[in-house]
Amino acid sequence: MKAKDLRSKTIVELSKMADDLRKKISQLMIEKSLNKLKNPSMLKLLKKDLARTLTIINEKQKQEK
Repeated sequence: MKAKDLRSKTIVELSKMADDLRKKISQLMIEKSLNKLKNPSMLKLLKKDLARTLTIINEKQKQEK
């Protein structure tokens, strides 16, 4: 997801999205350890999406202060 799209969401929505991404990442890590992961690059993309989401959350929190 693009950072531009993330900036239009609220902190609550972003936090929920971050939780969902964490769950997906953990599921993919389990699949990777069992050698069942078909698309290993998906793990990398999800980690980057999580980092983007957390960055936008931090930016919004700093703006509120």
